[in-house]
Amino acid sequence: MTDTTKAQILDLARKAINTELLALKRMKETLGDNFADAVEMILSGQGKCIVTGMGKSGLVGRKIAATLASTGTPSFFLHPGEAFHGDLGMISKEDIVLAISYSGETDEVLKIVPFIHNNGNRLISMTGNPASTLAIHSDIHLDVSVDHEACILHLAPTTSTTAQIAMGDAMAVALMKMRNFSSNDFARLHPGGSLGRRLLATVGDVMRSDNLPVVGPDCTAKDMIHTISRCGLGLIVVCEGDRIEGIVTDGDIRRAMERSGADFINLRAADILTRNPKRIHPEEKLIEAEKMMTRHKITSLLVTDRDERLAGVIQIYDIKL
Repeated sequence: MTDTTKAQILDLARKAINTELLALKRMKETLGDNFADAVEMILSGQGKCIVTGMGKSGLVGRKIAATLASTGTPSFFLHPGEAFHGDLGMISKEDIVLAISYSGETDEVLKIVPFIHNNGNRLISMTGNPASTLAIHSDIHLDVSVDHEACILHLAPTTSTTAQIAMGDAMAVALMKMRNFSSNDFARLHPGGSLGRRLLATVGDVMRSDNLPVVGPDCTAKDMIHTISRCGLGLIVVCEGDRIEGIVTDGDIRRAMERSGADFINLRAADILTRNPKRIHPEEKLIEAEKMMTRHKITSLLVTDRDERLAGVIQIYDIKL
């Protein structure tokens, strides 16, 4: 590929992105009370928010429904074609319907509008034409019109679908704030994800508690090296009975070797340990352990019980599995 071709590709990409940026800026500036009314309608509803749409708008609708559901607003996507052939029974009277159609004239979507009204549901539409049939027959209309598509033919849904996604995201964010949706709520709905694990799991769930590298203050240099190598944690815990005196890391040993030279072999754990190592209790959440390690720029924490006796060790690698 020549430099000229690369430059042409980058120029096309930048123009497409700029087209979509301008459309979003316009949508931001024209956003009005209808948006707030739509959020309030969903917020005060007693049922679910059912999202429907056809084609590319349907794909956007699936994304919006998934985002709403994962951020505290019960929601699912209903295909309008399937709805017209029997799945309308999935709509309860308390539900609010969000219908997406850029033209506002999509036949499959319009066919289910009479049922929505007869069933007593409230209807929010998202179109690019406020004068369209769907917009006119909606309780609330959200305008996602764009001047033109980013597609070089100005035909394929590009800018318009970006506007739809942005409007859906804006609704989800506003609803999250109004519901006081917290990171713990998010974790509860995402227990299988990395964030959910860090927010829900405790230090005690993942800490290492077997074969801990514990030595006494008089442990020799040779035994310190052997214990660190055997346990594979990169540190040893120095204890006098149940009392934790400090820790010695593999870095501490390397630095002691450089400083002491031939006298290194005569050193004891008490000579090079770091006193008052950072500690955490097993019932604390993983996210708190991660914050503590990040704040102090360390990779390991000692886990202690309420009597400050050693219960385990947790490392950043245990959290970010």
